[in-house]
Amino acid sequence: MEKEQWSSKIGFILAAAGSAIGIGAIWKLPYVTGVSGGGAFFLMFILFSLFIGLPLLLAEFVIGRSTGKEAIRAYLEIAPKSKWYLIGILGVVTSFVLLSFYSVVGGWISLYFVKGLAGGVIEEGADYGDLFGQTISSSWTVLAAQAAFLLITIVVVAKGIQSGIEKASKILMPALFLLFIILIFRSLTLDNALAGVKFFLAPDFSSITSESVLFAMGQSFFSLSVGVSVMVTYSSYLPKKGSIVQPALSVVGMNLFIALLAGLAIFPAVFSLGFEPAEGPGLLFVVLPAVFEKMVFGELFLLLFLALFLFATLTSAFSMLEIVVATLAKGNQEKRTKFAWIAGGLIFLLGIPSALSFGAMAEATIFGKNIFDTADFLVSNILMPLGVLLISIFVPLKIKKEVLRMELLQHTKGGSLLFNLWYNVMRFVVPVVIIIVFLDSLGVLS
Repeated sequence: MEKEQWSSKIGFILAAAGSAIGIGAIWKLPYVTGVSGGGAFFLMFILFSLFIGLPLLLAEFVIGRSTGKEAIRAYLEIAPKSKWYLIGILGVVTSFVLLSFYSVVGGWISLYFVKGLAGGVIEEGADYGDLFGQTISSSWTVLAAQAAFLLITIVVVAKGIQSGIEKASKILMPALFLLFIILIFRSLTLDNALAGVKFFLAPDFSSITSESVLFAMGQSFFSLSVGVSVMVTYSSYLPKKGSIVQPALSVVGMNLFIALLAGLAIFPAVFSLGFEPAEGPGLLFVVLPAVFEKMVFGELFLLLFLALFLFATLTSAFSMLEIVVATLAKGNQEKRTKFAWIAGGLIFLLGIPSALSFGAMAEATIFGKNIFDTADFLVSNILMPLGVLLISIFVPLKIKKEVLRMELLQHTKGGSLLFNLWYNVMRFVVPVVIIIVFLDSLGVLS
């Protein structure tokens, strides 16, 4: 069968942006922005996204579009008879492990969404911390929710690029933006909402620390889904002709815009109603229900927020499963459905210990962390930074400069200046930055 391609540039941009925009980008980034210098930190994140994240995103686009192959086979084609294909294997393994515990969180959000539909989340005087604890410790419930979340992911990916991922992204991404606009309008009309806006955006350079600088650098490429070869796989479905710079700029721009919208939706409401922001899942499952409890039509707005988080989680999950399925199918579209179900089933099995980490397997620990937190640490602190580092070395080292120039400048204005800037940043800046972030993530620099 003929290799599938995106039906349109906007379809590719929405799918790629959906891959990048997950629950971390929507909640964790605005929170860290607020406690790390506000507007000063957000400005750093924007600059690092443009000068670190964007070059890396373009590098993965070049690998995928130039070869027309997914992770592993793309690296094999560029550097045959070498070990560089291990970058692709690393990306597939990382995505596999990541989706195994990411789907657990997706299951939690699904549970709360169903509870919200039934009016079972918000109750006057409720202990939302206790409700969250009871929810995630109920073994059969969380496993069923994880399975349901993965089922949706499998069905979409099995349908293919155009009929599955692209079609779903064209529905979910605009819906995500619409929900944000509704929530921002409601949030900004609350009393004292301006305090939350100032908390999020007002520059405070005195709060900037070396730790927040390193986080801004790391988040600039992690938030764009680079390092796991997902973008190599997605860009392999692009037509051979056309600019890759404009789609890359669009993905980065949408990611930054979503982070801005998240802060404007969340913090005015949190501050207006007298709450303090806190990090982690508790923000979504403990703080927000308490916030919306004090609002008129709070149950409705909480439901909208949960729908938003669910959409963002699903669009990221599509890309994680796609890289695994594409690797197994090796371009044979007739085998896509079979491999989607096999890969999804295996990911579910791998995720069972993570799902039970707060219930039946709460006592099981690895180096003092439960299984869920161990899997998270492995992916976030070791596998993803390693993947990003290897890709940043691979592209300028193993792809001919002429090929890079042709791919980058095709249908793109800017000429040699643009290419030379990107090429030198990839060679001399990006690897150094990534090594620093990598060492910091492992605690070597702290």
